[in-house]
Amino acid sequence: MYRTFLAFVLLFGLGFTLNAQTEEELKELKSQKEAQMGELQSQVNALKGEIAGIDKQLLVFPRWETGAFGLIGMNLNGFNDWLARDKSNLSSTSISFSANAFANHFSEKTFWRNSGNLNIGFAKLKEKDRDGNVVEEIEQKSPDVINFTSLFGYKLSPKLALSVLGEYRSTFLENFNNPGYLDIGTGATWTPVNDLVVVIHPLNYNIVFAEAGSMYESSLGAKIVADYTKQIASGVNWKSNLSLFMSYKNGDYSNWTWVNGVAFQVLKKLGVGFELGLRGNKQEALAKELTDNPLQTYYILGLTYSL
Repeated sequence: MYRTFLAFVLLFGLGFTLNAQTEEELKELKSQKEAQMGELQSQVNALKGEIAGIDKQLLVFPRWETGAFGLIGMNLNGFNDWLARDKSNLSSTSISFSANAFANHFSEKTFWRNSGNLNIGFAKLKEKDRDGNVVEEIEQKSPDVINFTSLFGYKLSPKLALSVLGEYRSTFLENFNNPGYLDIGTGATWTPVNDLVVVIHPLNYNIVFAEAGSMYESSLGAKIVADYTKQIASGVNWKSNLSLFMSYKNGDYSNWTWVNGVAFQVLKKLGVGFELGLRGNKQEALAKELTDNPLQTYYILGLTYSL
């Protein structure tokens, strides 16, 4: 009886030990499988990200691409009994606003690109005497630019298309449509990369709107437009647009405008931006009775907001 009891105890202890070892092994095996599953899940997530990136690059037709963003610049300054100045009590306020928007439609054989730019500014200069009475108040409007472009193209290949362009440029707050420029022409559009669009239209008519008796003249010529939009780094966007008209009638009727802008994203839609506009237009210089053709410029530095 004693021997039987001892054998039973030994068998029970051995079974408990084997069961405990098996449980530890199972737990370790489970941990290994969970680790393997975590590694596989990371690989699956990476593959999903790659697939999403490929989906963004796939050309889905037909489709619309739209967007808009604005730039606001503001400056306040004042002087009170600042005797080093001729006008020792002076204050000024200026605000500039730039808005850009686009709406592009793409199909398998055609595209229709539309864009608009509005740039306006206000400035107020106020001089006071020592008692606070206003002596002189001057209001100015600058800069002042409006531009609309519509480009339609029929694709001969993924990068080359026959195209028709309409572009209108003028001022908005002062001398609207005096002068105003309307380009209508046809030729080819080249898209070497997704971010760059180059328009070359050897047949283009530059219609100039102005008051009667002005020196402005319309003429036939060639139109070249280059538009480059690129995210050059995370949160940093760059846009450059060059519009050039070369008159076949007289070089004095040629003109060009080049606008560059960069925006740095700070929050989700809010950031800091800078825009610089350059222009050369001999007809405008002659209308102002200038002997030379100066480089025209404007710039805005301020906050940006994307819609």
